[in-house]
Amino acid sequence: MALQHMYGEQVHISNDAWLRTLLVRIGSPDTPVREVPELVRAAYRLLLTGILSEQVPIVEERRATRMSATEPRAQYVGPMLCQSTKLVIVAVIRGGILPAQICYEEACRVLPPENVRLDFLNMSRITDEEGKVCGVRFDGSKIGGPVGDSVVLIPDPMGATGGTIARCAEIYRELNGGSPRSLVAAHLMVTPEAIQRLKGLDEELQIYAGRLDRGLSTPEALKSVPGMWPEQERGLNDNQYIIPGAGGIGELLTNSWV
Repeated sequence: MALQHMYGEQVHISNDAWLRTLLVRIGSPDTPVREVPELVRAAYRLLLTGILSEQVPIVEERRATRMSATEPRAQYVGPMLCQSTKLVIVAVIRGGILPAQICYEEACRVLPPENVRLDFLNMSRITDEEGKVCGVRFDGSKIGGPVGDSVVLIPDPMGATGGTIARCAEIYRELNGGSPRSLVAAHLMVTPEAIQRLKGLDEELQIYAGRLDRGLSTPEALKSVPGMWPEQERGLNDNQYIIPGAGGIGELLTNSWV
């Protein structure tokens, strides 16, 4: 179930009550830190199901079942995810490490493991003297090769400014070996600011999110369909943290508060 909005076809925001409930629990101050990783795992499993169903080609297949040994007609005929699709999952250190590992493990359940790859990008926020985010630092990463004709999936829990996804997209589009089939951002929560930035930078980038957070928008915007009054929408506070958000997911997942 998708949320109705006016951001365009490249933006996909879930309106699933199950997923929304998980996100509420992830962001609740009453949820113990020890429970957050498993909640994030559950949320990304749900999010990934929709992403792969829409971004991986679906083909008609004929496959034998265990009953074929006694009954030749015991064959499944119907739609499947295309098994030749190549999928590259990008783990952005540190908030994206667990989400990327979840996506990697789940993708290997439905695609041949030899076609699924997990890369690591060491990226971190750069802040100015006032604590505002002013850029992204990139170093010490591991990229497993070309991404030609691959679906490149970037699980980034908090789509705040869009800076992390923008930098990732730039890195993968500049690799030798051909262009990716598609670039996909996968957020638990995303802001209008991130959506507008990413749409302006890359018209082909697909943006998926479990929730749209625009808690600092005007009352008029909040009563309207998302995207109707983009100039009145706001989901970031002055330090570029999401409102209502969930706090620092990277810190929560690692219990490292730096």
